[in-house]
Formats: sequence, structure tokens, C-alpha cells
Amino acid sequence: MSTIRRILCPLDFSRFSEHAFEHAVAIAHEFSAEVEALHVSAVAPVAATVGIGSPIVLEPARLLDSERGALEAQLRDLTFDVETSGVSLRTAVREGDPVAMVIARAMEWPADLIVMGTHGRSGFDRLFLGSVAEKVLRRAPCPVLIVPPRVGMSTPPVGLSRILCCVDFSPASLQALDEATALAAAEGPGVTVLHAVELLADGAGMKDELLFGTEQIREDLRRAALERLADAIPAALRARCRITEKVTSGKAWKEILRVAAEEETDLIVLGVTGRMTADLMLFGSTTQHVVRQSTCPVLTIRA
Repeated sequence: MSTIRRILCPLDFSRFSEHAFEHAVAIAHEFSAEVEALHVSAVAPVAATVGIGSPIVLEPARLLDSERGALEAQLRDLTFDVETSGVSLRTAVREGDPVAMVIARAMEWPADLIVMGTHGRSGFDRLFLGSVAEKVLRRAPCPVLIVPPRVGMSTPPVGLSRILCCVDFSPASLQALDEATALAAAEGPGVTVLHAVELLADGAGMKDELLFGTEQIREDLRRAALERLADAIPAALRARCRITEKVTSGKAWKEILRVAAEEETDLIVLGVTGRMTADLMLFGSTTQHVVRQSTCPVLTIRA
């Protein structure tokens, strides 16, 4: 993703997606990239006219020409200021399932990066179904930059000065580290590579302190993790930018958010998998927690 030429930015006309669009444009300026502002109208299927006793047939609804024209005009109005700023911009309106349409467009263009905002909703639908952004990031064919709702509307578009990348030694996280170092400025603060030692990932009914209560044990675990982290970073990545290694203990998502706040991070980079299992839906994942609570943009990389 170090070469970004095509940026796809889904817009639902909410203030959250408009703020994400500002970030997409800022990145386009940085990389001389093209931006496509995409609106997907989630039209519902309608029952076709059938005879008595016949099965009900559902057909996909279609936007009226007037409705499509109004949406296209709304997109043009939203992007008008950007069009005059030198960014190559295109707009598109599609119909159907938002997640499927975003994925399909990203594949057919093809996009190098998807930039999306999130609404920060909570409740039953978010717990069991997830948001559009979270579904996209687990299926996208390219990296996805999420602009969480906690990124204030007055916050300037994404900067790449201070980058935090969490590594759990999975292929996805190591690929994310590769991307993070490619994005970092050679003469800037570089990338903080964080590994969180989760002593008991789910608690297992006992407190960490009961099993790992001595300072010596904790220090041995930290030192071993630090050595493994150092070995996991190739020399080629170290040559790109300054890399700072950091090992902490605790839940990974809590440590990522804590360190990001302490270091005033501009961008969090995470490797993600495509799994959607019961534990992920019921208890959430590191990525979900970070995306929902981060105060800076989060770049997700699928292995």
C-alpha cells in the first residue's frame, strides 16, 4: 500500500463520513492519488405482482431517475470544494447492500485504499451484526483507514508523523508493520512497535496477579517478549525509518489505546484477520475495540 493511487471513500452524507472524506482528500494530496466518493443506496427488495396462491417473489428495488439525480447532485455539492483543490475526484451512486457494493467497487477499480467513517453506534445490532465499516475491513481486498467518531471534527486530516503499530507476531500484524514503516517519514519520529503481553487473555476466572504476581516473573516475560520483538523486525524495515520497540502487559486493545494517547499518535496500524466467529461477535476483538474507541485514525491491513 506504500503506493497509493486510487482511494475509495464511501459516503452516507453523515458528518462522520464527511470527516472521513477530508482525510481521504488529505491522503490524496500526499500521494497524488485519485479519490472516488461512493454513495450506496441500501434499497430494500419489493414483492413482485403474482397471482393468488403463487409464491411471493422478491425483486431488487431500483432508484427512480429523480432519486438518483438528487443523490448525484448531493455528492457533487459535498465534493465541490475538493474538486477545485487539485485532487482528481470522481463520484458514483450504486444500489444494494453497502458492504457488498463497497467490496465490489474496491475490487473492480481496483482501489489501493478505502477510507471510511464510523457512527459509533452501540447496542444489539452493533454487538451481533457489526457496523458497515467493521464488516468492510474484514473483507476488503486492500487496506482500510477507519476514522472513528472520537476523532474530533476539528482534528486535522490524518498525519503520518507518529505511527503506532501493534505486533502479536501473526502474519497480519507483521504485514501491518511493513506497511507502517513504508508510510513513516524517513526523518520523522518513525514507528512505535508495540507488543502487549496478555498474561491471561480472557482472565480464565483468575487474576493475572495471582499467577504472575512476582516482579521477577513479569520482568522475565517482558524481556523475552522484547527479544522476540527485536528479532521479528527485519533490517530492511529498520532502514526505512526510526523504530522504537515497546513491550507492555495487559489487554492488547487497552494497551494500544493507552500508548496511543500517551504518545499523541497520529495513526494506529493494525493487522486483522477475516474471521467472524462467535467469540468475536460476543466479546469483540482487539480491532473492534480500538476502532470504536480510538481518538486517531486506524489503518487496518488484512493478511
